[in-house]
Amino acid sequence: MRRALLALVLAVAGVSVWTSPADAAPVNTVPPSITGTPEYAATLTAQPGTWTPAPTSYAYRWLRDGQPIAGADQQTYVPGLDDLGRRLSVEVTASDGSTTAAAVSPETEKVARATLKAKGGQKIVGEPRFTRTLVAKGGSWSAEPTRISYQWLRFGRPIEGETGRRHPVAVQDVGTRLRVAITAKAPGYTTLTVTTDRTERVRHRVDARRTVRYHVETRGALTTSLKTFVRQAQQTFDDPRGWRGAGIEFRRVARGGSMTLVLSAASLVPSFSSGCSSEWSCRVGRYVIINQERWKHASPAWNAANGALRDYRHMVVNHESGHFLGLGHAGCPGPGRPAPVMMQQSKGLAGCRFNPWPTARELASRTPGPGRAMAYGAPAGYSRPVAHTVVD
Repeated sequence: MRRALLALVLAVAGVSVWTSPADAAPVNTVPPSITGTPEYAATLTAQPGTWTPAPTSYAYRWLRDGQPIAGADQQTYVPGLDDLGRRLSVEVTASDGSTTAAAVSPETEKVARATLKAKGGQKIVGEPRFTRTLVAKGGSWSAEPTRISYQWLRFGRPIEGETGRRHPVAVQDVGTRLRVAITAKAPGYTTLTVTTDRTERVRHRVDARRTVRYHVETRGALTTSLKTFVRQAQQTFDDPRGWRGAGIEFRRVARGGSMTLVLSAASLVPSFSSGCSSEWSCRVGRYVIINQERWKHASPAWNAANGALRDYRHMVVNHESGHFLGLGHAGCPGPGRPAPVMMQQSKGLAGCRFNPWPTARELASRTPGPGRAMAYGAPAGYSRPVAHTVVD
């Protein structure tokens, strides 16, 4: 400044002044640049470039799509949410103490979202067993998520409606291995989904402690599919809601066993005992007899309530095999409550609701303890089978 003022005074006085190159403003020969990755929360650093003569100081001003960013006047800059999808550059002002000059760097690529990383702890806790509840743990992440969501998977496919942390183990889960996809979202970061390890194979309510081997027979002319009967009866025996939930496994064999499951023409049901009726199914000793007409059409009461035929078939197999297991008939425990499977639901409900599966009380009464055989007596509230013949 003093040199410039002196030059002005001398010029007014008519004295010639020689100006040295040091009086010229710095000239930018290599443009400023930006180092670092243009992404959210990353640190960018301005490189001033090359100037001649060498400046004594630099000043910085960061630009977003060519417009100054308020307060961004340091050599470093950390992109925020407002920078996402925008291009950054930096204006460098060089000074030699008396003169200044400015140059702008090339723009960066558009600022991207940062990569969210899982730091561990994403897992499933709890016992994978029917009637139990599993819980997903969200774990920790490289940034604090503002939202964590869950999707439970069976066979690697989403389970409809199961999008909470807690998953009550369902009938369809038994025999499978479950996983959960955990998705985390944090501002400025990419959304990340982590899938947990699989659980152990989901087990029944209790482990099998008794095996009933049975074979299938028919009586009279069949007007329905025997193959379907065999398959659906075994499905009922295997269902976690049925007697398998009491620890009793029914296993079909070609012949022999302790129980005979019979699909019988209606007219031949009474041939097993004078106490049996051609209208209903029956159990006589080792014989569990399913009336073909009931199997095909259910009962009038069931149909009047718009019950599904498949549910009736579950019910009649569970009911008659329940007699084989030692249970007699049960009454309705209260209006509106599910009927015990040992109630004669084919005939009426007395205020209960149709129910094809054993109740919790019925399962508990048939669950053998470890190391002991299952008792055959009927619990309180259940009649004992009379003369080994039960008509339903």
